[in-house]
Amino acid sequence: MFEIFLFSFLLALTGALMPGPMLTFTIYKSIKQKRGYLAGIYIVLGHATIELIFISVLLAGALLLFQNILILTIIGIVGGILLVVYGFLVIKDVFITNISIEFENSNHKGFKGNSFLGGIIVSISNPYWEIWWIVTGLGFLILNNISFANPLGLMLFFLGHELGDAVWYLPISTFAYLGGKSLNPKIFRYILLACGAFMIIFGIYIAITIINNPPKF
Repeated sequence: MFEIFLFSFLLALTGALMPGPMLTFTIYKSIKQKRGYLAGIYIVLGHATIELIFISVLLAGALLLFQNILILTIIGIVGGILLVVYGFLVIKDVFITNISIEFENSNHKGFKGNSFLGGIIVSISNPYWEIWWIVTGLGFLILNNISFANPLGLMLFFLGHELGDAVWYLPISTFAYLGGKSLNPKIFRYILLACGAFMIIFGIYIAITIINNPPKF
């Protein structure tokens, strides 16, 4: 069971590290509001809330609509392939783009209200978030036979996933609030390369495992 927690954590962390609307919103709120060091906590809680709802909907849908083993297998394989493709794109961007995270001049275009509500809205408004959960996230659940019938596995998966978000966004929020200007771009590039490599390896692992051991949902 521990491997569910570990891989869920690592998978979430690789996603959290990618620059995107939630990262921008976290930096913006941490800098702008009076107690900005708390912004990251509320944003992550909002993000976790909508993810819990979305996971429940996915599992209910899989239970009711995806009883066909072939369909579940295809979802798992496509999820693995998508993870591999995204890993290659991350590595490609590292080499062709000047990647950095600037705190001092960060601005967020969009929702700028309550941090908890913002964590929900920013998550939903990111189309990659929905696609990731419908394909890759559901593929991981299928691979590990995680469902309502396996409450311990479901709890470990959810806690690992949310911890992966927290260990990135909470330090970022605190650092931005305390007046940091940017992350060391060289170190951040190496982190992204490691994340890209992990996505590729894990995506291949998901696809091959599901092909060899069709899911029993």
